[in-house]
Amino acid sequence: MDSTARICRGCWDQMHVPIPIRGPLALPFRAFGITRSKMNPNICTICERSFRYVKKQRHISDTATILFADIRGFTLLSERMDPVLLSEIVSAFQDRCAQAVWAHDGIVNKQMGDGLMAIFNFPIKIKHHVDAALAAALDIQRSCTSALASLDLRLDGPSLEALGVGVGVHTGQVEIGEFSTFRSDFTAIGSAVNLAARLESQAAAGEILVSVEAAVQAPDLMAGTQTRSFTLKGIDHPVPAHVLFKS
Repeated sequence: MDSTARICRGCWDQMHVPIPIRGPLALPFRAFGITRSKMNPNICTICERSFRYVKKQRHISDTATILFADIRGFTLLSERMDPVLLSEIVSAFQDRCAQAVWAHDGIVNKQMGDGLMAIFNFPIKIKHHVDAALAAALDIQRSCTSALASLDLRLDGPSLEALGVGVGVHTGQVEIGEFSTFRSDFTAIGSAVNLAARLESQAAAGEILVSVEAAVQAPDLMAGTQTRSFTLKGIDHPVPAHVLFKS
């Protein structure tokens, strides 16, 4: 990823409009509240508002790859850990995940305490968005494992072995847009999002569960991986998924 893009890559990819986000030309835009997005530093807040005001519709259909990640063992730790140290763990996790997602042109769409949701292929277009999501997932596993292991937990009871990250990745058609009249931030919804979330909920510490649909688009990364079947909430048949481990 070009971490110093001077124009919003989302606005350019979606609307072919060069909105400055860095340098002197960006200053007048900031006066009108147009700044870099917290979802990715290479897109701007216009991307978050473009549906209603630019696209003249509240949501659109698009193909995207969805990634969910969550800290394993966090609930048990939160019951026994000093809140300050707990906040360090969450901050380390969220920061490392964001850097991994941004490095592969994804956006961190939602942060939910010890978990997050990322979208690849919107608003920044990515030709091989499954590869990008899986590369980000592997980076998350490597960097978060290192960060979590470096913390001195000093706990009586659960050990560091219970602490890790589980990731789920799926690709497919989603609805992307604004689904609330009270907030202008966009998000993605649909069965592809639900399946990615369900896979993440089944991933053990250190695992990346990849749907069959995503795996077929990344044959090199999937070579030699195991396939397991999972019983997922809301789905009445076993769902196969590839298991990718951090290297």
